[in-house]
Amino acid sequence: MASFFRKRPIRYPLILFMLLSGVASYLLLSNNLLVGLLFALLVVGVFIYAWVIEKRVYEETERHIETLSYRMKKVGEEALLEMPIGIILINDQHIIEWANPYMTQKLPFDTIIGEELLSISSDFQQLLKQDDSKEMVISLDEHDYKVFYKAEEKLLYFFDITEQVEMESLYYGDRTVIGVLFIDNYDEISQGMDDQTRGQLNSIVTSTVNNWGAKHGIYVKRISSDRFLAVFNESILLEVEKSKFSILDDIRETTSKFGFSLTLSVGVGAGSTSLVELGELAQSSLDLVLGRGGDQVAIKHPNGKVKFYGGKTNPVEKRTRVRARVISHAMRDLIQDSDQVLVMGHKFPDMDAIGSAVGVRKMVEMNKIDGYVVIDFNELDKSVLRLMDEIKEKPDLYKRFISPEEAINKMTEKTLLVVVDTHKPSMVIDEKLLQKAEKVVVIDHHRRGEEFITNTMLVYMEPYASSTSELVTELIEYQPKNEKITMLEATSMLAGIIVDTKSFTLRTGARTFEAASYLRTHGADTILVQRLLKEDLDTYIERSKIVQNVEFFREGIAIAHGDEDTNYSQVLLAQTADILLAMNNVSASFVIGHRSDSSVAISARSLGEVNVQIVMEKLNGGGHLTNAATQLTDITVPEAINQLKLAIMETIEGGNAE
Repeated sequence: MASFFRKRPIRYPLILFMLLSGVASYLLLSNNLLVGLLFALLVVGVFIYAWVIEKRVYEETERHIETLSYRMKKVGEEALLEMPIGIILINDQHIIEWANPYMTQKLPFDTIIGEELLSISSDFQQLLKQDDSKEMVISLDEHDYKVFYKAEEKLLYFFDITEQVEMESLYYGDRTVIGVLFIDNYDEISQGMDDQTRGQLNSIVTSTVNNWGAKHGIYVKRISSDRFLAVFNESILLEVEKSKFSILDDIRETTSKFGFSLTLSVGVGAGSTSLVELGELAQSSLDLVLGRGGDQVAIKHPNGKVKFYGGKTNPVEKRTRVRARVISHAMRDLIQDSDQVLVMGHKFPDMDAIGSAVGVRKMVEMNKIDGYVVIDFNELDKSVLRLMDEIKEKPDLYKRFISPEEAINKMTEKTLLVVVDTHKPSMVIDEKLLQKAEKVVVIDHHRRGEEFITNTMLVYMEPYASSTSELVTELIEYQPKNEKITMLEATSMLAGIIVDTKSFTLRTGARTFEAASYLRTHGADTILVQRLLKEDLDTYIERSKIVQNVEFFREGIAIAHGDEDTNYSQVLLAQTADILLAMNNVSASFVIGHRSDSSVAISARSLGEVNVQIVMEKLNGGGHLTNAATQLTDITVPEAINQLKLAIMETIEGGNAE
């Protein structure tokens, strides 16, 4: 009975007490005095017993709580001091006020109390930036920690994840990578060779590639006369990246000793567990490299990130015009299947963009279809304005130049849009026009970048060409001869070639002179070209002022900039870069200045020792190995100079990440 009540200290004694009290009261009131007194005594006894039990349970509970509280406090102290979790308390000035023994033992300091948190690692700066709680991984003394920051309490927890990071590194490093190696100009060089010479060439190439593969532990298999398949993993890829894919230089230098001068293009797919996706990424990377002129490596990941290596040589000029004839016939079919054709170049068009647009419009006219050149009359430099003044005197031709607004109103589902002298959607005169077009053709001579116009029906990109005007001139030669090229049309295209080749001194091949000869035969006026390209005295003085600000960043690399409060035309900046490149001891020149659209433009020129295309691509631009440019928004000239210097250092020291 006692044990029953001890287990239920209050509830049941009280119920019994109330029942007995009720019975005693009834008996006393019913004149059964003796029995009532007995019951009353029983009630008092039960009450006393219940009180004793309750007191005992209360004391036992109190002792239990005190014991539990002591144990919890002790466990908390032991957890705080002995658990393998680092804890640091800081003040408002980020000075360490307290750290548990685990954290003190992990850091190579006698004591960290009183030290500034940022003196241990600058990575904490990012963690402490915001007021809300957050986490990040920080490396300290060859250990990796996941750090949780409680901003309100100024408290940091450190969890050692070194083993986890190592496991992840091993996992990612062991993932498969697929590469496709392509010999750029194998067919052209081997054409006409006898069997013995061709066998010697194949032996040289195969042994060079196999030696490179054996050196790095890469499985390499020749799958055709001009193509190899490479299989390796991401840890090997990292090792090969450190050598900047030396196989490019090995092939070029080894074959040149035997008089062959072959170059290699490599497309790599990485970052996926799917072999099918890796193969597609590798082929896509190779296509991208070939569009950029070859002699390069592109590494592509599923998220679209691309790295480039190489690109030290200019693209080799194709000796055959078969591709030009095929493209020209395809263009003829597309034109004839359209109700009208719109031709659009890049923003702030130069002579090459205008000249090639005029040439494409002439192709359209030769096929008896209406063609128009889309142009923003507010974005023309002085030389193009002079050309437009000449065109105004030819009403039949001038009425074919329309604004982007007129072009959008004219466009139908059957309208063909031809984009010339650029392949980047962000660079065209009007992106809305590009988005609305159902049928798009791209004709360009720049090396292909990652940003590219999608859903095209036809792409004609030849980085070896001096200019887009040269490509268009060759296409015209295979079009119907219903309409003759006028003097002004031929002059416009010749001006485009002359501007982009710097009067036939840069990127000029045999086919460049053939195109110029064709245009000259059809009445191109070289005197008019010189008149169009003349400059005034004010422009000359502006260029001279920019040159005065030149500095040499590294040996042979000159950087000049305009005034912060002055706007310059893209042509002026490009001309200044050309002038700097002509100076003694200058192998690459960069000129920076504000444009009228509030952006900062950079024009880059090189003699080939520095790949200015890759430098400009790091700044969201593009171009050629020796001629490139970019535009930066929401930035000052000094900030642009700093970004340019970083891009130059990254290009010289490593690959190009996009």
